[in-house]
Amino acid sequence: MAGNSQRRNRRTSNKKGATVGSGGQRRKGLEGKGPTPPASARKGHKKNRIAAAQAKHAAARRPAPRRGGPKGTSEMVVGRNPVFEALRDGVPATTLYVQQFIDNDERVRDVLKLAGDRGNINLMEAPRQELDRMTNGLNHQGLVLQVPPYEYAHPEDLTAVAYDAHEDPLIVALDGVTDPRNLGAIVRSVSAFGGHGVVVPERRAAGMTAGAWKSSAGTAARTPVSRVTNLTRALEGFQKEGLTVVGLAADGEHTVEDLEALDGPVVIVIGSEGKGLGRLVGETCDYRVRISMPGGAESLNAGVAAGIVLYEVARRRTRR
Repeated sequence: MAGNSQRRNRRTSNKKGATVGSGGQRRKGLEGKGPTPPASARKGHKKNRIAAAQAKHAAARRPAPRRGGPKGTSEMVVGRNPVFEALRDGVPATTLYVQQFIDNDERVRDVLKLAGDRGNINLMEAPRQELDRMTNGLNHQGLVLQVPPYEYAHPEDLTAVAYDAHEDPLIVALDGVTDPRNLGAIVRSVSAFGGHGVVVPERRAAGMTAGAWKSSAGTAARTPVSRVTNLTRALEGFQKEGLTVVGLAADGEHTVEDLEALDGPVVIVIGSEGKGLGRLVGETCDYRVRISMPGGAESLNAGVAAGIVLYEVARRRTRR
């Protein structure tokens, strides 16, 4: 027993001394750590990624979109009525070719007046044989309008436009939409509902032709269109910036009216009317949504479908 007592005393004697109190450590441990930081300040949170992307764009702010995408090709609009409509609808043009000794009827006079009012279109007179050669023998009726290549935007320009306006990006991407009139109608809807641009692939898709310009009713002049070599990679780039990619599909797991992701920064992907979304594009989407159609229609025109979804997004944003 004595030995056990001595061992206990030795263990006790090795201590530095009894601790009288906690020195306030327990009280400090019970104190709160302050208010929870906002989502935009929490690392890894979706809103934090968006805030970081906004800061990145603000640091490299450009006075205007850099138009860094590929250029389209020049185009000829031929015929009296098509040339008149192109000029009336604001389609960009560099030169109006007029056949020598053309019959000066009312439509020709209207065309010449519209071109003159623009002030930046060159008027060139040419013999009929030259116009036949330029148009590969098309029925030009003595009038040919030269449309310059469209200057496509870079995909980052679209989000930059939104961040500069302190808004959540709203972008529409088209997968396999080949009708220029649909493209023009979608550009018009994007402009009407506060969107920031349209993305189209280079291959197997409509580009910004004179027909697309006409269908946009002039909104193509203020709504940027980006053309990309690989749509899937472009969508992944938007996701890295914090945008949600939502694909429109007839068999989507969600409905447009119920998907909360449409409240934030979003890319809406519209597929072709026949085939819908491509496999890789569909797999890249964060969500796939459908439009409820009580009438039982199998599908909607791409331009109509885009307008419905854009309206829903705009409606939600006005209620914030």
